[in-house]
Amino acid sequence: MAAKALSFDVGDFVVYPKHGVGRVIELQSTEISGMRLELYVLRFEKERMTLRVPTNKAESVGMRKLSSDKTMQEALTTLKGKPKVKRTMWSRRAQEYEAKINSGDLASIAEVVRDLFRPEDAPEQSYSERQIFEAASTRLARELGAMEQIDEKAALEKILEILNKAWLVHNKAKVTEDAA
Repeated sequence: MAAKALSFDVGDFVVYPKHGVGRVIELQSTEISGMRLELYVLRFEKERMTLRVPTNKAESVGMRKLSSDKTMQEALTTLKGKPKVKRTMWSRRAQEYEAKINSGDLASIAEVVRDLFRPEDAPEQSYSERQIFEAASTRLARELGAMEQIDEKAALEKILEILNKAWLVHNKAKVTEDAA
């Protein structure tokens, strides 16, 4: 195995694709079936969950360090874009959205947030759309919060502010067309 294994230290924030942002709380060594195994012990506070990931499997499961500032800025820029609404069946779109969220890729998560966002005064969102939107926006907010050292609520407010401004920009043209 020539590839260099990922290296995380105790205290590092990491992103585990299926669970989002967690923190390495311990490096553990254990013996299972006579084999020595090195593990990262990850803690996900919000879910009150602890996860043990073999150090040699961290890369293959997609575990990564927090995104770079550049990647986060690209994701926030994605939020400002015009939402793309596919005309496929909801079940198919929901699967695609879930796959994007679980990929752990910040740009893909931002696309889901952008595409499913509805302002407070536009109640045209189904329960399942709302659930997926909340899962994606929470995932994005946790990473933004960890990167900027702010709490999740403040990060979510920042994201919603960007989305509301973008909504006004993209729907102003529609409102003026409707008025004409």
